[in-house]
Amino acid sequence: MKTDLWSLYALMLKSRLFEEAIAKLWHDGLISGEMHLGTGEEAIIAGVVTQLRDGDAMALDHRGTAALLMRGVEPVLILRELLGYPDGLCGGMGGHLHLFSKEHLAASSGIVGAEGPTAAGFALSAQYSNPGAIAVAFFGEGAMNQGMLTESLNLASVWNLPVLFVCKDDGWSITTKSESMTGGNLNERARGLGVPAVEVDGCDVSEVWEAAHSAIERARSGKGPTFLHARCVHLEGHFLGFQLIRLTRNPLKEMPEIAIPLTYSFLQPGGAAFRERMAGLKTVLSSVLSTLRDPRRDSTNDPLRRARKNLLSDPERLQELENQIEQEINQVLASSLAEAPS
Repeated sequence: MKTDLWSLYALMLKSRLFEEAIAKLWHDGLISGEMHLGTGEEAIIAGVVTQLRDGDAMALDHRGTAALLMRGVEPVLILRELLGYPDGLCGGMGGHLHLFSKEHLAASSGIVGAEGPTAAGFALSAQYSNPGAIAVAFFGEGAMNQGMLTESLNLASVWNLPVLFVCKDDGWSITTKSESMTGGNLNERARGLGVPAVEVDGCDVSEVWEAAHSAIERARSGKGPTFLHARCVHLEGHFLGFQLIRLTRNPLKEMPEIAIPLTYSFLQPGGAAFRERMAGLKTVLSSVLSTLRDPRRDSTNDPLRRARKNLLSDPERLQELENQIEQEINQVLASSLAEAPS
């Protein structure tokens, strides 16, 4: 069995355009609350989800939209859910953080690390009632500091559960660099619990597919769990409206909102000592400068561009495919925004 880059790219593009449509609706005020997109994770999701079959389960984090879409959940139902309509996937009650599809054995949660116990439960059930089926857990590297995820890795190892633990590592835990709050090596953590660990480039869909294929076959054959560590870049940061990204994209508009309060606070009499104020100012400037050098600004870290580059040998087929998917997403958007039947 070999990778089909055309099919993988089609799913990745569909996911990207779908989430870009979500972003526009959010910016227009039609979707409320925080919005966590999976733009930049498409290669990881596609490389794993395309190898799942009936009876396999998914435990998803707060970026579950792409996985549900690629798994075959009706996109109109997803979008109607995000819009809060009662005919959405979860009756308009789940929002984007808590999406469920019983038909697809898929459950997402906004609780960091909850994917571990959920996947372990799915896998334990499969072990007894549906041998050969597996469960997949998708989570960020920050979740590895949650006890219940570590406990799930341990349990999967001890009970030889058919689980693929997929760590989507973008190097950030919300707005904090992960390296400043995570000790040791994540792969060694997993291996220390008896779970084999594989490192992959999460921006290369073919590499992810190959690694996931071996891990999934291992789980199906009763050889237990695998930890797949995939490095990626969240193109929109932790959430839509991520402050530092706004600053780099529109500095003339955003900088005064930061600089003026900082200057006012810096010059105020009383309060912290001058040395402490200088230290705070340096911290802010350091964050801004690190964002200017951020990998999100490097086009080579976009998994879609990486995959598309390998398909340029057939430009007519590529253009036809892209036009078709764009039309599909436009139809989904039109149907989702239509008034619900009375």
